[in-house]
Amino acid sequence: METLNIKNEGGIRIVEMDRPEALNAFSAKLMDELADAFLDAASDSSVRVLILTGAGRAFSAGADLMEMGRPQDKPKHGFPGLLDAIFDFPKPFIVAVNGVGAGIGATICGLADLTYMAEGARLRCPFSALGLTAEAASTFTFPKLMGRQNALWFLLSAEWWSAQQCVDAGLALEVLPQDQLMLRAMDQARKLAALPLASLVMTKKLVMDPLKDQMRASAKAENQGLADLMGGPANKEALSAFREKRDPDFSSL
Repeated sequence: METLNIKNEGGIRIVEMDRPEALNAFSAKLMDELADAFLDAASDSSVRVLILTGAGRAFSAGADLMEMGRPQDKPKHGFPGLLDAIFDFPKPFIVAVNGVGAGIGATICGLADLTYMAEGARLRCPFSALGLTAEAASTFTFPKLMGRQNALWFLLSAEWWSAQQCVDAGLALEVLPQDQLMLRAMDQARKLAALPLASLVMTKKLVMDPLKDQMRASAKAENQGLADLMGGPANKEALSAFREKRDPDFSSL
């Protein structure tokens, strides 16, 4: 079963995460398919802009916690490969946050060139509440976009932020009514797609090239931090609480 719906419209590649029953959580399969989608769009000369959104009521619930701690087949790309595909994506990349986004469903906004959010959408970085740390180079991209204090509170507190809070902090560009979200994202994408691709690619390159080394270094350090904390006492308690549908208790740790 595919985890993405992909369609083209006038030079725009629309990629919709399609696991609505799991709130579009990032399974290993979704990560691999999404990495392939970015790589394919990068090499396809007919694609000028990529829009990422989610099916159903959620944008993405983040990493699929039901997969954590279970044996997995070796992924084709995995999370590091997905990040590399996004870091190196040369064309405009728009995120349309249609609903709740947590974990990578929030941090991927820091990798987008433009982020639009529906009025009812909310974002959360739940890493501290999971006994883990941040990912997707958000320890670098969020302070750049939001300022250090906003970024640290968002990453540390595990609190939900409304769409308007995200716009006010600089993580998103606009808040739209739910029924206007994709219309606005497509309208902006069409404006870009009508311009010379070489100009779009060069301008993005000039903006992003000075940042890529630090983004990769941050992602590598974050992944090591995640590996160090995963399976630790706090993470085990958080996952047990999730599966048992209770609040975690970190008081003895």
